[in-house]
Amino acid sequence: MTRDILNIDTSFPSRLGPEDLDLQGLEAIRLLLNGSSVIDWHKLDITTIEEVNQFLRVQLLEPEDMGDMFRLRFVFNQAITYLEEHLQMRLPKELRQPDDVRDIFITASTYTGRFRRKQTQACMILKLMHVINHMEAADLKFQSPISEALLLDRAEKRIIRHANKMRDSGFNLLAFYGSRKTRTSMITKLLSKQETIAATIFDKLRFRIVVAEKEEVVPVLAHLTKTLFPFNYVIPGESHNNLIHLREAVKERHHYTELAKNLQRLHGEKDELAGEINPYSGQSYRMINFIVDFPVRVDAILPELNTDSSYMLGQTVFVMVEFQVVDRDTSDKNEQGENAHALYKSRQRKIVEGRLLKGSLYKDK
Repeated sequence: MTRDILNIDTSFPSRLGPEDLDLQGLEAIRLLLNGSSVIDWHKLDITTIEEVNQFLRVQLLEPEDMGDMFRLRFVFNQAITYLEEHLQMRLPKELRQPDDVRDIFITASTYTGRFRRKQTQACMILKLMHVINHMEAADLKFQSPISEALLLDRAEKRIIRHANKMRDSGFNLLAFYGSRKTRTSMITKLLSKQETIAATIFDKLRFRIVVAEKEEVVPVLAHLTKTLFPFNYVIPGESHNNLIHLREAVKERHHYTELAKNLQRLHGEKDELAGEINPYSGQSYRMINFIVDFPVRVDAILPELNTDSSYMLGQTVFVMVEFQVVDRDTSDKNEQGENAHALYKSRQRKIVEGRLLKGSLYKDK
């Protein structure tokens, strides 16, 4: 039996309007809707130090903390070493030895006429920092004697606190609740996947967010990517969306249309409107869901990490959290007819029983 963690019921209107969306927010929404990767990006849209600070805080790096900034410099130096020693790149001094590593984010967002070499190189540095930080966080998680249950619990509590702040700020959230997947549910899910033993369960902790109107989905997603989870750690290839067609949503508001003129063009970009979310759901089921590698600080759990050597692996690990976003009308329809949860479970159970008996995941025709 799943455990509801939080249910927010607010009747006051949202104070977050469409004009609050900026270009970086629109880029982040496009990424999480189509399940692409920041490694394929060729620019950022972060233009001030305060915007960089906001980005770092979502990564759980505090710009005012000397230890965190030392960690940022350490990861930066590793990226520079990789580019110069393994790719034999020659970087200008202002990129190799910046007074402030945060300047690299602004350079990666700044076009200088027809010649974009410095901007491109800054992007390369940030991509490597992204990969190195994630890799070392995985090493830290492997080496730390901390249970996954405890990490999920800390992630859960931080998300709940954030949900309450959104409520207090005037977001028109009808619901923001979480659940943990039970052991029985995980067994069923593994059996319903082709990979079985090798499969990853992404939704051990998941949150569902219900907004009043469909047009509020985009502003809420933008807010989440700026204040709760790092958009760069949305898991590529694990996003499913058959609710919002971003290209159509952009046409409906002049502000969005103007922002979209400056969206980067990505080679081989997928349409952000994907097919059905789950093969066991009804054909008319609509939802946005995506998986985030959610950062969790472990130095409070393991005080011994507060040493001079902590910069090598950092003090943050990641746990996977699923977010589901839907509007009220769609949520109601998702509980009716062929979309009813009982029928979903029945279809899934039938396939699992068939696989155990006959060794096949194919549905009966």
